[in-house]
Amino acid sequence: MTSIGILQIAIFFALILVSTKPLGAFMAKVFDGQRTFLHPLFRWLEVLTYRVIGVKEEVEQRWTTYTAALLSFSIFGFLITYLLQRTQGFLPFNPQSFNASNVPPDLAFNTATSFVTNTNWQAYAGESTISYFVQMAGLTVQNFASAAAGIAIAVALIRGFARQEKRTIGNFWVDVTRATVYVLLPLCLIGGLLFVSQGVIQNLHPYTQVTTVEGAKQIIAQGPVASQEIIKQLGTNGGGFFNANSAHPFENPTPLTNLLQMYLIFLIPAALTYTFGKMVGDTRQGWAIFAAFSAMFLIGVFVCYHFEQAGNPTLANMGVQSHATAGQSGGNMEGKETRFGIANSALFATVTTDASCGAVNAMHDSFTPLGGLVPMFNIMTGEVIFGGVGAGLYGILLYCILAVFIAGLMVGRTPEYIGKKIEKKEVKMAMLAVVATAFSILFFSAISSVITFPAHGYWNPQGSTIANLNNSGPHGLSEILYAYVSGTGNNGSAFAGITVNTPWYDLTIGLAMWIGRFLFLIPLLAAAGSLAAKKKIPSTAGTFPTHGPLFVGLLVGTVIIVGALTFFPALSLGPIVEHYLMQGGKLFSMIVLPVQEIWS
Repeated sequence: MTSIGILQIAIFFALILVSTKPLGAFMAKVFDGQRTFLHPLFRWLEVLTYRVIGVKEEVEQRWTTYTAALLSFSIFGFLITYLLQRTQGFLPFNPQSFNASNVPPDLAFNTATSFVTNTNWQAYAGESTISYFVQMAGLTVQNFASAAAGIAIAVALIRGFARQEKRTIGNFWVDVTRATVYVLLPLCLIGGLLFVSQGVIQNLHPYTQVTTVEGAKQIIAQGPVASQEIIKQLGTNGGGFFNANSAHPFENPTPLTNLLQMYLIFLIPAALTYTFGKMVGDTRQGWAIFAAFSAMFLIGVFVCYHFEQAGNPTLANMGVQSHATAGQSGGNMEGKETRFGIANSALFATVTTDASCGAVNAMHDSFTPLGGLVPMFNIMTGEVIFGGVGAGLYGILLYCILAVFIAGLMVGRTPEYIGKKIEKKEVKMAMLAVVATAFSILFFSAISSVITFPAHGYWNPQGSTIANLNNSGPHGLSEILYAYVSGTGNNGSAFAGITVNTPWYDLTIGLAMWIGRFLFLIPLLAAAGSLAAKKKIPSTAGTFPTHGPLFVGLLVGTVIIVGALTFFPALSLGPIVEHYLMQGGKLFSMIVLPVQEIWS
């Protein structure tokens, strides 16, 4: 690691730290229904929205009604996005004349599911598949909708802890409207203009054909990029207009846009920790969660950075310069943009997988084995290291429930958190969410690692290719595992190396996205309803404090241990074995050769 690289990481983290309190306090006012400095500008839009959809903002919902509203909102968004893709040939703003043949039914299902669940997994190249109209009216709109829904769920769970003896947890339609009108739209208006000023493309022109210096013909794709790019990052969506995502110069043209994109990814998830503390009446609780987020983030980014900067020892043994010098960056530059380098590539990979965003400025498939393990494990934690907008907070609150439950078991006392007793129902709901997502990842990965396919991707016992892989052995397993980890974790990034635009992957990864989103959300909303109905109990000498370093350590340990115990066997057959293959040495014959025998 270099001093410049460490400084860049420190600057990024400092920006997040100074933004957390002001934005968090603002969102607490928004979701408490208080007046803010943006109300003179946007209150009319909020009121108009309620009138159009027929909602009374003062009427609240029980958790069951809140959940029904979430599901109906998501299903409607899925159907609209699916139909837009299948009918794009008849819709305007389609200068490339894309039609339904570009988006077959299985791909349309996968893509609609992906954007509705805030996953934004893309089994297609956007510039050669989706029209401008569908990019705007379908995918960009769902970027706003899914992000707002995530924030709404987090706020509902906060109310569960903040309220006592209440049967309601807010109104889903009101929460989604306020999240969109007062948080997402204003930030996107400012950020989108800043992106355009830096060179991010925003137009409706047909693709341009040019003649290169060598005399060859080249098609330059363009379109309404900046308007999608801003919500892609702010809403932790991650779906790029171009196949290269944030490695493409039209999406991420300068070092400033690169820093801004990473900043936007963490901005709302970090601020929601302060919102949580403010709404429950104890900002120390929010800072404790922020500290846990920060500790796990910093561990991950420096582990990833270390192994990427160390590079591949095989190349070093061949005499290739692997140390950073004034003239070259050293380390592992495969799959990375030279304009971003190793530090910003490792930082971006860590940030985007911490926050369920999935945008990439480097190819994770080309990372070193342990460098690539970091983004994979980040998603395996349930993406509770800052996490997605809303998703990170409600995910970490799930782990808070488990952490105080473990602490209660150790001292023989009923666990408490924020003045609420954590009882059987809350623990069951938390465990259901953890088990459902783990099952989705491991079950689909196991099936895909042994099933065989012919070239077109349909199931066939006599097929010639395992899971449509371009790589075999431990790295091939890592690619399969990452695909289902990313789908279930609603991240959307990929190790690539697999032909995923096939019926098998489109359908199974689509199912994994639904499981990861809704079998995680619904139990938490049930827990929110249960918690809101409870009385708050006063703290006593026996109450475990949940705002100090001890709790932060317990929370971090719970997240890491649950992830390690669940996924270590799979990781040991993938990136860990691949690391020893790369390193060679004494452990090769002890660990790698037996695993190779298993694969053969």
